[in-house]
Amino acid sequence: MSPDRKFITTEPLFIAGEKAESQVWMAICRSFEPRDCIAYWQFPIFSKKLGTFRKEPDILIVDAELGLIIIEVKSITIEQILGITGHHWQLQNFYTTRANPYQQAEHQLFALLDYCNLEESLHHQVPGRVLVALPRILHSQWQHRGFDRLPSSPPILFQEDLGFTANTPFFSEPSPVNGQHSSLIEKIENAPLVTPGSELSSEQWALLKAVISGTPLFRPPSRRFFLTNWDNLEPALTRSAVLAIARKRVSELDLQQEQIAKVIPPGPQRIRGIAGSGKTVLLCQKAAQMHLKHPEWDIAIVFFSRSLYDPILQYIDQWLKRFSCNQIGYNPQNSKLKVLHAWGAKDQPGFYRTLCQAAGVWSQSVQQTTRSTANEALAEACYHLLASATIPAIFDAILIDEGQDFIVDEDLKFEGKQPFYWMAVQALRPVNREKDNNPEIPQKRLIWAYDEIQSLETLKVPTASELFGDEWGQLVTGEYSNGIKKTEIMSRSYRIPAPILTAAHGIGLGLLRPQGLLTGMQWAEDWEMIGYNVRLTNLKEPENSPYNSPLKLGETITLHRPEHNSPNPIAALWKQPLIEFEAYRSRSEELISLSDRILYNLKIDGLRPSREILVIVLGMGWEAIELETQIARCLIQQGIDIFIPGTPDCNILKPTSNNAHANQFWCEGGVTISRIHRAKGHEADMVYLVGLDQIAIAENNLNFRNQLFVAMTRSRGWLRLSGLGSYPFYEELARVIESGNTLTFRLRFPPQRDISITDGGELLRRYQNGDRNFQGANLSALDLTGVNLSHANLIGANLQQTNLTHANLNYAKLVVANLSRANLTGANLQRVKCVGTNLQQAQLNSCDLSRADLSDADLSMAALVRANLKDANLSGTNLTQVDLSDATLQGAVVNEVNCTEVILTGAILPEGWIFAGCSRTTLTESTIIS
Repeated sequence: MSPDRKFITTEPLFIAGEKAESQVWMAICRSFEPRDCIAYWQFPIFSKKLGTFRKEPDILIVDAELGLIIIEVKSITIEQILGITGHHWQLQNFYTTRANPYQQAEHQLFALLDYCNLEESLHHQVPGRVLVALPRILHSQWQHRGFDRLPSSPPILFQEDLGFTANTPFFSEPSPVNGQHSSLIEKIENAPLVTPGSELSSEQWALLKAVISGTPLFRPPSRRFFLTNWDNLEPALTRSAVLAIARKRVSELDLQQEQIAKVIPPGPQRIRGIAGSGKTVLLCQKAAQMHLKHPEWDIAIVFFSRSLYDPILQYIDQWLKRFSCNQIGYNPQNSKLKVLHAWGAKDQPGFYRTLCQAAGVWSQSVQQTTRSTANEALAEACYHLLASATIPAIFDAILIDEGQDFIVDEDLKFEGKQPFYWMAVQALRPVNREKDNNPEIPQKRLIWAYDEIQSLETLKVPTASELFGDEWGQLVTGEYSNGIKKTEIMSRSYRIPAPILTAAHGIGLGLLRPQGLLTGMQWAEDWEMIGYNVRLTNLKEPENSPYNSPLKLGETITLHRPEHNSPNPIAALWKQPLIEFEAYRSRSEELISLSDRILYNLKIDGLRPSREILVIVLGMGWEAIELETQIARCLIQQGIDIFIPGTPDCNILKPTSNNAHANQFWCEGGVTISRIHRAKGHEADMVYLVGLDQIAIAENNLNFRNQLFVAMTRSRGWLRLSGLGSYPFYEELARVIESGNTLTFRLRFPPQRDISITDGGELLRRYQNGDRNFQGANLSALDLTGVNLSHANLIGANLQQTNLTHANLNYAKLVVANLSRANLTGANLQRVKCVGTNLQQAQLNSCDLSRADLSDADLSMAALVRANLKDANLSGTNLTQVDLSDATLQGAVVNEVNCTEVILTGAILPEGWIFAGCSRTTLTESTIIS
């Protein structure tokens, strides 16, 4: 993880009224960089309402040695302070006439300490400090006014403490002067403690970080279990005993999750997370803190499956209470934060229906569409709305969960765009931020999270190009100011034990399939991005690393899932296999075995029926519906209470016609039996998958494989699969289960479905589909040997250290791109536009740069031996220490070229004569063109 992850800027800096805070923040980041700490700019904790708004801490530092530090920043000059009485400051020519910065920060500190004190090992153990930063006031000015002699004068960080002097430009970055950063730490360390504490142990430090992130909020309740008298097993061997141990643990702070959850991007953002990575919880946290920070905003969090209503409402409510110190909960009747099902119903407003109402158009029902699948029916309705009305911009932010569920095939696209997403874009107000705005593509705060492997209807991936067309292909490439990422890729799965997740990927993608994998990634780095270590069996040391390069056909690939990417402790606590599979001769035999095992779970293991046991029915259509009913009847006959989602109560087999209970997935006292579409987004400790034969008979069906992956990843503890008959697919599954956390397979041919996660893989796929816009793309250090990117728009792209040997880049636009230390040996760069491009130390030997525009480019220390620069524009180019041996410069424009120490041995110069002088010389413009 990048070290700058520990400095979390929750919103972009450098906007009006925050310049002083940005100065203090930069000084804090520089000073605390080597320390074991996390720091937040505007941490979302709102301890007390101040007037008509809520105020979060300007800067929060969580330090292993110093504990909690809150710094309140006031961007005022000494002249703006009329007087100080106690904690109250009288101000003039400021947005307020009164302030109490120290007391305000104290309230925020106590709010955080209250959460710490809920944990037994942290109770009154965490030291806390509060300081006020005045980056526009010198210590001498403060003393001159006599404020330092006041009994209530707080500890203050003055302008010089932050690395600024009276002559420093106000908007400059602080720089260390005479050990300034170490003295800043010392100044903070010497500030009086608001609350005393003690030296934290490593366990206490880990817990403190988790508390600050809010992790304990979702810790399951402690597990009490009772064993029957006839149980002859040791308690430590039961599943409930294992859960009791596991639930006492608090997950460690994940800095990437903190960035995703607490940062509000100034425009669109894409979150790609594997199953169990916490996408839904993070989106709810992001939405809740947006609402508290900006109560005037209209915000919608949108999802596809109605059974997600209850968990999302619960998450939103919990986060609102957490950030507001229990002052605010979710109120659906009076809230500018709306939780909306994608479609909606008569009794429950949905996103589509809300926009229809705002546009003055009658909304369609599912029955009024011509499509049979839910995602296509919704897309058809959205298409009709887009074609028939202008959608008003009524939201400031829209967050979409399970974004893959809204994708449809080409025939339902609206003007080349995915209808649901384009409808959402129209409903958003532009972000008023000049720095990041593109006049052609207005910045709008659309945030979507997805895992394309969990798609049950379509095989398309929700990239920006797929959603909005090629012209918007770079919408979520790169970063906003202050390092806020436009795309986040989450590789750690907290819910699913490693053996189950590895098996789900193995069987879901067909990695051990005898005929070859079905779905996969052609870049080693892509596998790394979803949490696997990659080893290529054919790779011989000391060759280059396999990462950042495409995998070759015939390659033998080994994937291993390390423990830190699947930190669920069940795998370590349970000494028996977590996954079981059994094939039966008849359905009745399969169902009797299922009921026996569930009875064992209830009576021996001590599991609760609701939320701890889940039965998922595999297959599609009427076969799945009939099997669901069969399972329910069998379990009821064995005395097990069941619940089928959509029904009003336990032990009812059919949903009611009024659809009043469509949101309900669990029922207290009953074991939920569900088909896969309703089960998405839910989880249980013990999961049973029944009817595997429905998948086995069509094992090459990618949608069926995705269904199986989704079903397997509902488990947070144990998984049992069962089916009828004998199929080759069962043998494949057995091999996957036996492989544990390591899968080895041979890449016999390209996968039927190629999933590209990294920028490099996505770029090549987009190029093959006809897209040429890759402006600002991050392609650093990739192996793009021989790639064809002719006519591509790579303006501002990062190609640092990229291998582009023999690549075709003719007519490409590389204006102000970074190609420093890139290898372009033998590449075709005819007529390329490299105005202002960074080509320092680039390898351009034997490269064809004829008629290229290299004006104002930096080629210092580059190698251009035997390069063809005929008729190239080198005006203003920096050729310092460039090797142009045997290069062709005939007809080149070389006005104001810097040719210090250039090597020209054997080069054909602009006038056509061959340079025969010394191998290294200092040349002026007049010399080179004479």
